[in-house]
Amino acid sequence: MDKYLYLTINIASFLVPFLASFYPKHPFYKNWKNYFKANLIVAVFFIIWDVFFTKIGVWGFNNRYLLGLKLINIPIEEVLFFFCIPYSSVFVYFSLNYLVKKNSLKKYQQFITLFLAIGLGIVGLFFLNRLYTSVTFILTSLFLFFNYIKKTDFSRIYFSYCITLFFFFIVNGILTGSFIDEPVVWYNNNENLGIRMGTIPVEDVFYGFLLIASIIQIFEYLNNSKLNIK
Repeated sequence: MDKYLYLTINIASFLVPFLASFYPKHPFYKNWKNYFKANLIVAVFFIIWDVFFTKIGVWGFNNRYLLGLKLINIPIEEVLFFFCIPYSSVFVYFSLNYLVKKNSLKKYQQFITLFLAIGLGIVGLFFLNRLYTSVTFILTSLFLFFNYIKKTDFSRIYFSYCITLFFFFIVNGILTGSFIDEPVVWYNNNENLGIRMGTIPVEDVFYGFLLIASIIQIFEYLNNSKLNIK
């Protein structure tokens, strides 16, 4: 049964948000067209990134927990990860916008964005010899700087991502070796800071943020564009 673990994690992460998407008072399924466009655009970039990092040994996968099917040299479960996990994360964002009306982070969000952009940029440039650290931190820094200049309101993205982190630590914890004999995904510590939260590299937090925030931005852009056309 070990070989179904990664697939099971993907399905379990996706299933409840998928079923909840049909909640009649605030149905997420009516936004599927724009959501899946956004997800696909970002997923293609991250899958290419994943394929390259797998090829050069920045990270890799434990065949014990895989079906054995591959797409472009990475496990099919890893490809599904970029659709199942974002779906649940963006669903959390969508739901919180409906459930939580008060936006307590709004007055702080520009400062948070600038602080993260500068901090991640400095660390990324300082550790250029560590690929996972440098690429993740610099890309996230540039993403945040761009949105800081555009005065993008990230307050609700920050709030929803903080909530998502609870589930992130469970899912990513299992994938990186918590609660099981061996990790599903292994990391070359020569290519990261070597700082772990339990079994999770600290870089994963910002990698996940870049993935989810990018999808939300494109998703919201497509929704607004659709409204503007009417």
